[in-house]
Amino acid sequence: MRTHYSIVLLLSLTLLLIAPCLVLAHKVNIFAYVEGETVYTESYFPDGRPVAGGTVEVMDRNDSRLLTGKTDEKGLFSFPLPKKEDLTIVINASMGHKNSYLLKKTEM
Repeated sequence: MRTHYSIVLLLSLTLLLIAPCLVLAHKVNIFAYVEGETVYTESYFPDGRPVAGGTVEVMDRNDSRLLTGKTDEKGLFSFPLPKKEDLTIVINASMGHKNSYLLKKTEM
């Protein structure tokens, strides 16, 4: 009985240690900023590798898609500022790697 309890405890602790690694495995980062009338984005994985060939979607405050594009080999993508309102910029780096960035009107 005591051995069974020890095995369950050991397995539980192992899962607790592995779970954060599994969550990070599907994380991707995106950052955006405006210079003049151009929006610049940078997309990268937690280990610093750029998201090459990731799909970027730009949505307005009504969730209407304004444009779509691809990141370059350095994880960069830029586009002309479509509207001066809050924009949601989504990166989809495939295989469940997805994140978004809210670019506020006040940052434009």
